[in-house]
Amino acid sequence: MNESYNTIKVTREDGFATVMLNRPKEMNAISREMQLELIDCFNRMEDDNGVRAVIITGGDYIFSAGMDLKELNTLTRKDDDGRYITSMIKYLQQIYTFKRPVIAAVSGIALGGGFNLVTVCDLIIASETAIFGHPELKFGLNPLFDPLSRFVGTAKAKEITMLGEPIGAREALRIGLVNKVLPPERFMEEAKTMAGELANRPTRAIEAVKKLSDIVHRLDKKTALEHEFEITALLFTLKESKEHMRKFIDDLKERKKNSLPYSS
Repeated sequence: MNESYNTIKVTREDGFATVMLNRPKEMNAISREMQLELIDCFNRMEDDNGVRAVIITGGDYIFSAGMDLKELNTLTRKDDDGRYITSMIKYLQQIYTFKRPVIAAVSGIALGGGFNLVTVCDLIIASETAIFGHPELKFGLNPLFDPLSRFVGTAKAKEITMLGEPIGAREALRIGLVNKVLPPERFMEEAKTMAGELANRPTRAIEAVKKLSDIVHRLDKKTALEHEFEITALLFTLKESKEHMRKFIDDLKERKKNSLPYSS
């Protein structure tokens, strides 16, 4: 993986990678260059078996103020607009459809395009300083609706996108937008702990859960259950699953012998 980028920083730990937005002077505004670098980065990680989970963050103080409006204002020709929109779609799709878990670790503001980036992730860890918002409608643009509605439901997503009011971390937790809220000094630690745990889970099973979460809600109940158990039957046959089951049983026996409580 090319880890020498201009607008993002990529670091590797055991089993997972952290991608940090790195335009601090521009409040991590998402430029075309950043979009292209995120596309390249996630494309490379897709084929890297050493990366079994990913964290996206903006660092301790700000996630992202949104799209780079200065750059947007320079687009005057239709072909420029078309290429820009295409890159916006592609970079979000690259993350939204990434086959392994993606965690957004958010501190400070995540507005507009920055909020879009958060909602294409699978899990969201927020600092107590986090503020989410979609102000786009106020100046004539539409925010992404589908990713947001999968977290908070249709009615709440309409409220958030149409009114554009900011949402603090505690309110975000209450409405189901984020998974956990931590003090500023602990939110990245929690994100890394979660990424490490996911990296140690059976890879194919995690990928299956991601796929099922996209599919089953569109099916009727009978078909949904059938589809889920088809995946279960397939996973039962995999060497990886058998090894994890064997390890689970051995660990359970060892803990029982030593009278220790079991912890996964």
